Amino acid sequence: MSALESVLIQCPYCWETLDVSVDPSVPEQEYVEDCQVCCRPILIHVTFDDDLTPHVDARAENE
Repeated sequence: MSALESVLIQCPYCWETLDVSVDPSVPEQEYVEDCQVCCRPILIHVTFDDDLTPHVDARAENE
């Protein structure tokens, strides 16, 4: 079982930097997480390359 990885994203609403956890055992994932500061919903899309490096895109949920 893989441990969760911590990645930094920027909230598309309040621009705060947030620390989120991603699961490297799932090669592509998309989910909604509320901002820890302004509580608005962020759509998070995560992919991992062959070296298991996460690539994260954080967008406003209604974009």
